Amino acid sequence: MSSSDLRHTALDALHRSLGATMTDFAGWDMPLRYGSERDEHNAVRTSAGLFDLSHMGEITVTGPQAADLLNFALVGDIASVGAGRARYTMICREDGGILDDLIVYRLADGEAGRRTYMVVANASNAQVVLDALTERAAGFDAEVRDDRDAYALIAVQGPASPGILASLTDADLDGLKYYAGLPGTVAGVPALIARTGYTGEDGFELFTAPEHAEELWRALTVAGEAEGLIPCGLSCRDTLRLEAGMPLYGHELSTSLTPFDAGLGRVVKFAKEGDFVGRAALAEAAARAEENPPRKLVGLVAEGRRVPRAGYPVVANGEVIGEVTSGAPSPTLGKPIAMAYVDAAYAGPGTAGVGVDIRGTHEPYEVVALPFYRRQK
Repeated sequence: MSSSDLRHTALDALHRSLGATMTDFAGWDMPLRYGSERDEHNAVRTSAGLFDLSHMGEITVTGPQAADLLNFALVGDIASVGAGRARYTMICREDGGILDDLIVYRLADGEAGRRTYMVVANASNAQVVLDALTERAAGFDAEVRDDRDAYALIAVQGPASPGILASLTDADLDGLKYYAGLPGTVAGVPALIARTGYTGEDGFELFTAPEHAEELWRALTVAGEAEGLIPCGLSCRDTLRLEAGMPLYGHELSTSLTPFDAGLGRVVKFAKEGDFVGRAALAEAAARAEENPPRKLVGLVAEGRRVPRAGYPVVANGEVIGEVTSGAPSPTLGKPIAMAYVDAAYAGPGTAGVGVDIRGTHEPYEVVALPFYRRQK
């Protein structure tokens, strides 16, 4: 796909003026890096980084039965989410396969019991999620609306992000809990301020109208300059989430896996009222995972310098026991790391004799519990 065929965010011209290296990501022309990937990664870990995430897919679900629809369509208990809070969940097929992992925000309630939710899907799956929600809405008094063009999404992530944002807003950031959001203004720009992120650090995601995106980005840049805030691309976002043990759709998650296969069975809420898509298949998957666990998702830390990549075989005693799903050099650990699904017998931290087949050579790796990195709170 040529650059002219790709979708562009409202910040496209600004990225180019900053010298960003652009890349095709899920049909969007997105900044991969602005300079050094390592510098961008370390800025988020030690101060703050600024990300354009406007490629994410926002879908609004509203109406008297919006909660009922989402409880039926998704595996989580969305009806129990309080106003101003958010929940990580998944949408699955009837056979339990994961269509996407999502964050659902419950926005302010309207009149006559009308609830409004914003479902945020991964860019690569936004249309799939929209289509599934639209199909599953049949029979519910609720509207599913494609709002992908209604929002730009800017994230400020890192330990300095609360102070940077506080200098630009009167919103009560101290009272804003993790996985919560509130409407406010940032640098005079209306925004939904959410305390969420995909880096393993404290931070915020700011949903605003596309016409306000550049003004907001520039204000954050100025406010964060003294703190060391720098613009960050998708490359360091990937190494940050990998260190934090966060799954990426298409790598750790797919339609061939259920949430229980991915070690994320906790997001499936069987106790909620009513039926939901995939309930029967997921109940069977839960039983299998408990009685005879399939491969488990683990962390691998290299003893050498060679970097594992997605798809590389994990080996032990001359046999293939699993497969790498994501791998990269870890700037924080100073070593190559990977996530991989391995046979349950080899999933225990410290299991000896495990390696990764890197182009015919079995490189030794240590099995560790995820995440690789956890921020100090």
